[in-house]
Amino acid sequence: MARPVTLFTGQWADMTLRDLAQRASDWGYDGLELACWGDHFDPGRGAESVEYCNERKALLEEFGLQCWAISTHLAGQLVLDNLDERHNGFVPEDIAGDFDKMRQWGIETVKNSARAAKNMGIGVVNGFTGSSIWHLIYPFPPVSPATIEEGFELLAERWNPIMDVYAECGVKFALEVHPTEIAFDIVSAERALDALDWREEFGFNFDPSHLQWQGVDPALFIKTFPDRIYHVHMKDCAVTLNGREGILSSHLNFGEADRGWDFRSLGRGDVDFEEVMRELNRINYQGPLSVEWEDSGMDREHGAEEACEFVKSVDFPPSDIAFDSAFDE
Repeated sequence: MARPVTLFTGQWADMTLRDLAQRASDWGYDGLELACWGDHFDPGRGAESVEYCNERKALLEEFGLQCWAISTHLAGQLVLDNLDERHNGFVPEDIAGDFDKMRQWGIETVKNSARAAKNMGIGVVNGFTGSSIWHLIYPFPPVSPATIEEGFELLAERWNPIMDVYAECGVKFALEVHPTEIAFDIVSAERALDALDWREEFGFNFDPSHLQWQGVDPALFIKTFPDRIYHVHMKDCAVTLNGREGILSSHLNFGEADRGWDFRSLGRGDVDFEEVMRELNRINYQGPLSVEWEDSGMDREHGAEEACEFVKSVDFPPSDIAFDSAFDE
């Protein structure tokens, strides 16, 4: 049976959930991965009210959709980041600018996301951790190993109590390995797991696009962490270096012509989804394939529909017999 194809609603938070659900159903999706912002899903309400969760599920069911995961990226970013005015848009207006209150709000929201997921009857919350050391990625002025280690110690200090709530709720947290997070490639992902003593509640939302442009092999990431792939984002990117710009994007925003890389609609970039699918089959991943659609050069509704078709075209089940077994007859 093919894995369900869902649409992550984070890039569609300007639409009501009802409007988006209608469109996603028309485009052929099986479900939605609900972002915990906009009007799509409120983890505070979800943590307190099973009725609210049932209402969200009922709305999706009107359009033949289901939900396998919710996502708390914005709140999670507040947990470890060195907060500044850029983060004000992630929080309610009444606490914007008060960084202590913003961090506490982020921590409590990530905890509530686990409680809400339990009430929704789902087992995965996707999100970010933030990072107190990302700004030190290039070691000049010189950065001591102890300073980097302190960043991973802070991960343990702040995220272990959060993971305790996930353990109580029987829910997994899936970090989207991503630049600006404590884990952004295979090496840093291993170090993050080490910092948290490889506790079962903490794993990954695999997203090949963020690995691809860095030069990390997405299929190797799956092979390295076969028991930690708790959710999958389907997303593509293209490296467009021409000798003039570098891979660090030249302080240019997404979609600008001189960037050295950018996101692409699925199937129009560099990710080898054939190998991704083969590795997902090898680890027996049965969860959703969730489209996170981003392409500054394409109409998003056109892109969302073609992305759904693309994912269904590249997904395939593993063989349950050896292809040459008939020779033994």
